[in-house]
Amino acid sequence: MAARVSAVATPVLQGMGYRLVRIRISGEAGCTVQIMAERPDGSMQIEDCEAISRALSPVLDIADPIDRAYRLEISSPGIDRPLVRRSDFERYAGHLVKIEMAVAHQGRKRFRGTLAGVEGQAVRLHRDDTRPGEDADTLLAMEDIAEARLVLTDELIAESMRRGKTAERELKRNLGLEPPPPPHAKPKPQKKPAPKNTKQHRLAAEKTRRGASDPTEGD
Repeated sequence: MAARVSAVATPVLQGMGYRLVRIRISGEAGCTVQIMAERPDGSMQIEDCEAISRALSPVLDIADPIDRAYRLEISSPGIDRPLVRRSDFERYAGHLVKIEMAVAHQGRKRFRGTLAGVEGQAVRLHRDDTRPGEDADTLLAMEDIAEARLVLTDELIAESMRRGKTAERELKRNLGLEPPPPPHAKPKPQKKPAPKNTKQHRLAAEKTRRGASDPTEGD
C-alpha cells in the first residue's frame, strides 16, 4: 500500500516543489496514512503541510490506493528527522545519528555516532559507543539499514533554525510581502539639509554685492 500511495503522491509533490521523505501506514485507531515531505532545502512550514493536503487529498480520492477508509496526515520530518536517501546522509554529515540495521553488522544491529560521509553504497560512521579495542570508524551498507535518525543536538537545532528562517524569507519574497520592522527598531534618521547661512555663504554674498571685486588682488 505504501508503494501505491507513493506512486500517486510523488508526482504531485514534485510538481509543487517538494520531495517525498517517507510514507508510513498505521492501523492503530483506524487507518492513518502519514506522508512526510519537505522542501529541497530540508525546511517545512505549517503552510506547506496545508497546501500539500489540499492538493493531494482529491488526487488520492480518485486514485484510491487504499482499500479502506483512512485518515491522511501530512507532516514535516522534524529536527530529529529520519534519513532515508543517500542525499540525506550526505547533507547531514557531521551530525550525530542513531542507526538500526535490518541485517546485523559485525554481530550488532544498533549503532550511534557521527556521520562521516558516504562511500559507494555504504555510510561511514564514527561511533561513540565503541568498546575497548574496537575501531570507532565503520562502514554500514545503506541497503541493510532499517532506520536511521538524527539525534537532537544544539548544532542540529541551530542549523534547523537557520534553514527555517531562510525558507520563511523566501516565502515572503515570493508573495511580495515585506516583514514588519521589530518593535524595538528605530527609524533611520534623515540627513539634515546642508546649512545655507554659513560664514562662507555670507562672504560670497558680500563679494557679489560689491561687484565681485577682491581688494587684496592687484590690477
